Amino acid sequence: MLPDLVPAAPGLRAAFLTHGYTVDGVRGLLGGAAHDALTRGEPEAAYRASRDGGELGVVVRLLLLGGTEAAPAVRAALGDPQALVAGGLLRPDGDGFAAALDVRPYADDAGSGDADDAWWVVSDLDTPAARQDRDHVTGVGGASLTLAAAAIRRPVAATLDMGTGCGVQALHASRHSAHVVGTDLAPRALAMAAATLALSGVRADLLEGPWLEPVAGRRFSHVVSNPPFVPGPARVDYVYRDSGADGDDALAALLADLPSVLEPGGVAQLLGSWLHVRGEDWPDRVRGWLPPGCDAWILQREAVDPAMHVGTWQRDAGLDLTSPAARAQAGEWLDWADRRDVEGIGFGHLLLRRTDAEPTVVVEDLVGEAGGPLGPEADGWLDRVDWLRAHARDEALLGATLRLNPASTLERYAVPGAQGWEEAGAAVARRDGPAWRHEVDEPAAALLAGCRGELPLDELLHLLSFAHDRPYDALVDATLPAVRELVRHGLLLPAGSGG
Repeated sequence: MLPDLVPAAPGLRAAFLTHGYTVDGVRGLLGGAAHDALTRGEPEAAYRASRDGGELGVVVRLLLLGGTEAAPAVRAALGDPQALVAGGLLRPDGDGFAAALDVRPYADDAGSGDADDAWWVVSDLDTPAARQDRDHVTGVGGASLTLAAAAIRRPVAATLDMGTGCGVQALHASRHSAHVVGTDLAPRALAMAAATLALSGVRADLLEGPWLEPVAGRRFSHVVSNPPFVPGPARVDYVYRDSGADGDDALAALLADLPSVLEPGGVAQLLGSWLHVRGEDWPDRVRGWLPPGCDAWILQREAVDPAMHVGTWQRDAGLDLTSPAARAQAGEWLDWADRRDVEGIGFGHLLLRRTDAEPTVVVEDLVGEAGGPLGPEADGWLDRVDWLRAHARDEALLGATLRLNPASTLERYAVPGAQGWEEAGAAVARRDGPAWRHEVDEPAAALLAGCRGELPLDELLHLLSFAHDRPYDALVDATLPAVRELVRHGLLLPAGSGG
């Protein structure tokens, strides 16, 4: 039987707000140390901090800590317990009640802090036993937060959250989209998403069906998706992570279909995972999936060996990795990887934009940490690609005026030599956003220093030619490809632009 918390949502929302069961309210009750311990999976400090928390303490222990509370205390805090049992939120436990679902406060940085901006996310309990369910619906995890932080937040008419799960991305999309549609193959996930949206006061259409089938014939300005992206044998152990297709075939098929639901200029952002196959170049492999008529930015955040890949996802499922069943599953998974010549598995972000122009396609590794949410960087990447497209001819780029990103750093490095340290080179890097880094020689460093938004690139190169006694045409040939890369990575910015 699927949970149905929508009828109880208005009363629960009012109770949560009255008692302060919000992100700030819970942190205020628990205090920083106990709250931090709870995020590490250590609940005892939170139990202690909630003892004198009144009705908020009851709600925290019941819904956040997995405790059992007496019937009178539950009734005082949340209303009729039997109605909440019927809705699937609670279950009887001795003389009291315990949570049957996970309901926790959630927020983003765009909210005003008012009651109308408060969110709650409903999902299955995060216990090893609960995670063994094939239809388990996960809550706010690392993948959800990663996608939310990478999503572009430009105002749009309509957003599609494909594979909505418990509805996290739909919540975020409601901040910048006039209309939100969430789809999912799993009825249980849609029930959780409906509860999440109802508790959070967010309106969205929820449609059941696989992949893009529920929205065939419709167009969206923005598509976000955290699809089942875990490469492995063609089976479904867990609906939230396994596509049922072999390896990364499902991701390849999804990328091919995405333009069908994008309006002109529409943007799709996904998390995905791809195989590193022996004898193949992984960027070329992923490029081969990309549909025509789309700009694309594929950003690999990490790559792991097959053993780590299998172990990571078995731990995510709450399995005892030493058990015979888990070992047998791991063996089958690794045998499959051997048969496919899989050397590694990459994970990262995929951004597509439908365009009528000559597409820009970039496949690269993210160097170091992202240095903050990736959404602003993705937004800036699209703007910089547009600017570079408008300045595709060398004459147009030479006539442009550029300025060095204020967050740039020139790094000089040396290596040990016969007389001590010997200068070995220099590089320019960004301190904000992704840590893009480009090697530069002395003329290039001088050129960058001259990019102050005052002189066009053509004049700077003439000055550089005179100062370093180098032919102007040779400098142009050597410089323009590098300038385009520096613009794309946000180290050089068009004069008058933000950043």
